[in-house]
Amino acid sequence: MAGPRDIGFTAVLHTWGSAMTHHPHLHIIVPGGGLSPEGQWQPCKRGFFLPVRVLSRLFRRLFLEQLTALHDQLQFYGQLAPLTETVAFNKYLTPTRQTDWVVYAKRPFSGPEAVLAYLSQYTHRVAISNRRLISYDDRIVTFKWKDYRAKDNKRYSTMTLATHEFIRRFLIHILPQGFHRIRHFGLFANHQRKRKLQIVRGLLDESEAPTALVEAKPKPPSFVCRTCGTPLIIIEILDRPQRCRSPP
Repeated sequence: MAGPRDIGFTAVLHTWGSAMTHHPHLHIIVPGGGLSPEGQWQPCKRGFFLPVRVLSRLFRRLFLEQLTALHDQLQFYGQLAPLTETVAFNKYLTPTRQTDWVVYAKRPFSGPEAVLAYLSQYTHRVAISNRRLISYDDRIVTFKWKDYRAKDNKRYSTMTLATHEFIRRFLIHILPQGFHRIRHFGLFANHQRKRKLQIVRGLLDESEAPTALVEAKPKPPSFVCRTCGTPLIIIEILDRPQRCRSPP
């Protein structure tokens, strides 16, 4: 059977590290399969999803090709101003073509719900929350940070930056106008997500059958007024209060 032609994934952009340095990377959720050209669900091989090393090199090549093609639209300032010249820009990128890029894929140990809960922490969070701030004034800002390269109790420490440097690091993580932190592709694209997911659920024998294949039967109302028998409409569901976070 031919490989899946119609797949889908959701990508979440994350641009900062614990010290608010510029560390752009993507967290991506990809289902283990897709719709074949014949419209059937085709899962990936059991115990195997993607060749990570091949994917890493492919991503590196495509990224650098697109970056080079957009060179005339990029703007460089300060010490990077010489990169405006094409020759200097290509020379600057040469080492990145020989470096192994980090592309990693693994199965969610606690299921897809745990992955979604993890990624939801980044969708509307800013580079640093108020609880990490220790002290600040007109000259310096001191905050907590985590060094992931250190071991054990040496990971957690404090950092003090000049106020203007703290503000600079914070502002580089504000997305330019027109950019989106979350993007959906393929099966999850906004214009076809509802229809395609109904088809996939039907093929996987889940709760919802595809409307294009099976005529949906109206479900009886879940809540009915005891007095008049009229179906009740749920206006709002109140969950227990969650821990407050800093506003985006």
